[in-house]
Amino acid sequence: MHASVGLLEPRFFLWAALGLGLDALIGDPVFAAHPIRLLGRLLAFYERVLFRLGANGYAGGIALLVLLAGTVLPLCLALLAAAHALHPWAFDAAAGLIAWACLALRDLIAHGERIARAVARGDLPAARHAVSMLVGRDTDKMDLAACGRGAVESMAENLVDGVLSPLAFLLLFGPLAAVLYKIVSTMDSMVGYKSDRYLRFGWCGARTDDVANYLPARWSWLLLSGLAAVIPGYSGRKAWSCGLAQHALVPGPNSGWPECTIAGALGRRLIGPLFKNGIQVCDLWLGDPADAPGADPRDIRRTYALLILSTLVTYAAFAVITAFLR
Repeated sequence: MHASVGLLEPRFFLWAALGLGLDALIGDPVFAAHPIRLLGRLLAFYERVLFRLGANGYAGGIALLVLLAGTVLPLCLALLAAAHALHPWAFDAAAGLIAWACLALRDLIAHGERIARAVARGDLPAARHAVSMLVGRDTDKMDLAACGRGAVESMAENLVDGVLSPLAFLLLFGPLAAVLYKIVSTMDSMVGYKSDRYLRFGWCGARTDDVANYLPARWSWLLLSGLAAVIPGYSGRKAWSCGLAQHALVPGPNSGWPECTIAGALGRRLIGPLFKNGIQVCDLWLGDPADAPGADPRDIRRTYALLILSTLVTYAAFAVITAFLR
């Protein structure tokens, strides 16, 4: 049984293909026992236990990562071992299912499409509700254009942590590495905030997530710029220059790379005024200042092509590297 042994193992590509195929066919079903939902519940349980024990600082955050990895990874290993005992094909199927749970491309596009349809029919309440599923800002002050921008921004940011990063870890190190990445990513999304409660406790998840996404985020800039240069209707020049010049304007070391690059690729300005808890927290515009503010339904749907192609090219790039090394 070789779930995470070696680097760039050929079977990793089979399991990644199964995961991507299931994601394309089925997406990310919403049900109580979804692995990522279960991971979130487990995290919340460990968080409550650690806070009750007074471990609500930096050490507690590190303990949270250790507890989650020490629980989830052995369960995944047990699943793979049981499948291997049945048949080698069952083992491949189990590894593919684990890969599927770690990838969220279709779900990302589905969220964008709900916003695109609401914007297209001029249904502001529906657009605000749909965008609230993706962003943590106030939606009651957003007009239809702002909802469209929120869709593109969220898809761009989540391209890295929802698709490219877990895919890279999967192809490099196998499904258990992708699971470990999802643990870190879930910690960042649930406790990685600079609030009074999580400033120290969430530090481990937030910083580990920054490290894990560091290279994939910069790869997204190169990749999206290259795709925009060869696909009609996009601007590779603006994608490259906006990503390079503006990525540091976005908080955090990673999310600015894909967001600014896609703004340039689309030829649209993104973000604009943002409000949280009734207070304006941002009035930043990304993209070429000469471009019009985005994004309409066409811009949202033009983003899908970049998401899908960047996923496929990443898979192909790792396959070429593996073939060359072997």
